[in-house]
Amino acid sequence: MFKRHFQNPWVQNLTLLTLVGLVVYYFTFAFEFKYDFDWAVFFVEGQYGHMGHLMVTGLNTTLTITFYSAIIALVMGTIFGLARLSNFKPVYWFATCYVELFRNTPLLIQLFFWNFALPYAFPEEIRFWLFDHNFEFWCAVVGCGVFTGAFMAEIIRAGIQSIPKGLLEASYSSGLTFPQTLRKIVLPLAFREIIPPLGSEFLNNMKNTSLAMTIGVTELFWSMQEVLSLTYRTFESFIVATAIYLLLSLIIAAFMNIVNEKLKIMPQDKKTMLRGLADVLFKPFGIIGRGLEYVLWYFRRSPEKKTVSPITRMCHTLTCWTVKGGKALFLVALAYVLYMLGVALFHFNYEIIWANLPALLIWRFPGGDSTEFFMGLGGLSGSLLMALISITGSFFIGLIIGMGRTAKSHVLRIPCTLYIELVRGVPLILVILWFYQVVLQFVFKLEIHAFWAGTIALTFFFGAYIAETVRGGIENIPPGQVEAAKASGLTYFQTMRKIILPQALKQMLPALVGMFIAAFKDTALVYIIGVMDLTRAAYAINNRVMIYPFEIYTTVIVLYFIFSYVMSLYAKRLERKLSPEQVRIEM
Repeated sequence: MFKRHFQNPWVQNLTLLTLVGLVVYYFTFAFEFKYDFDWAVFFVEGQYGHMGHLMVTGLNTTLTITFYSAIIALVMGTIFGLARLSNFKPVYWFATCYVELFRNTPLLIQLFFWNFALPYAFPEEIRFWLFDHNFEFWCAVVGCGVFTGAFMAEIIRAGIQSIPKGLLEASYSSGLTFPQTLRKIVLPLAFREIIPPLGSEFLNNMKNTSLAMTIGVTELFWSMQEVLSLTYRTFESFIVATAIYLLLSLIIAAFMNIVNEKLKIMPQDKKTMLRGLADVLFKPFGIIGRGLEYVLWYFRRSPEKKTVSPITRMCHTLTCWTVKGGKALFLVALAYVLYMLGVALFHFNYEIIWANLPALLIWRFPGGDSTEFFMGLGGLSGSLLMALISITGSFFIGLIIGMGRTAKSHVLRIPCTLYIELVRGVPLILVILWFYQVVLQFVFKLEIHAFWAGTIALTFFFGAYIAETVRGGIENIPPGQVEAAKASGLTYFQTMRKIILPQALKQMLPALVGMFIAAFKDTALVYIIGVMDLTRAAYAINNRVMIYPFEIYTTVIVLYFIFSYVMSLYAKRLERKLSPEQVRIEM
């Protein structure tokens, strides 16, 4: 009887409002929240300047980095995504090396390499010139763009491979050339499939700009910390920064939804209001596209004769020679890059690497003092341990939240949805600071080691991502199986435990392995709260030896890459095992 009454929407809404009221009552009266908010700090100029203007300046820098890096990422993602499908092996292997290297190393360590190590590859005059021309800002732009481009390349490659091979064969048999097939058939169909994951990467790119703070760029996260250090207004600075990041996430998500709506194929009489808005916004691009199409058509065919024009024959000849010359030039450039790489590796000081390798692997274990985590355990071992603990805990959180996300009851679905969207809408580095400086120390009044604070933050952060993976796995199960289970007399939990979850977990295994790789790489962000993980150990060693940043950061990149790449190979093997029908398309 209670279950039947609880299914009524008004009962669920009343229960949800009651729970919200209890939470508000607890934090208002029962919980001793001894903190006086002072929002005027952002509107009134104080002793150290106008904090509101400081946040606006940081926001402007964040938007600038996001815009430029997104363009770089989209261009590089398209180029290398197509290169990953090339049957010209040097191009294919070069693109594969780019994708695997940048996807399997943390963005933070890449930014450190570009900013602290790369300038030493140039003469002193050029180095000073670089730092006089906002080098840190452009390091952040290019670093975020190159990093995100590696992920976009895989998304675009997968989108192109999802196109049926018969369409390619039909286009070639119809007389279309490769560029025409690419422009008229492949890319339009592929981008319809890859807009949602591309939107996620654009969103991740915006959140990744918060790491530019670590190399001295005055973006939004840096401004938040500056406000905190100057005014000691912890809650105000954190809440404003979180709200801005959430607003940016919503704007990017809304824009990508409009793009996705524009690319949908729908009848004229069934167009939605969102589609009408998309048509209006993208109408100028359509006019430009039709103009380019007319120009290309004019030079492709003679206006008076149906025979092939001399201009067309000349263009075909030039194209053929350009392709051959491009391949030769690419081989020469690749040989030069490999030669310079070999020269650089030959001149490395391997004694420095060997002397500091134990510290990079285990830090000072077992000779650390009592203030350090587990007798000084850190470095690579600390990063792996933190990733293992956090991904294990986040799996159980994600399983519960993911099931709640698919529930019909508002009491379960709305809180789970809010948790997922709130956590996924802000950068991980901000989540770590929330847990370390506010939730654990201020709210729960727990004085715990930074290692455990970072582990708890990672656990709750990845719990939101795993919850979405669980939700997707559950929703992929045919509804008929649920109906058959109910007809057989099974309860909701019996249906989940015996039918839904076993099948869903099988589909989620590759994603869960990929989540472990992401957790291992993102342990680099606990550097900001002083945990001696691999990134922090490398930073400390580099500050001590001073003149060998190439050796130190290259070693760290190799260590991150080895463990991440091995796990990614395992994830791909699982994906092939669970999807044996996939066939690689070559273009």
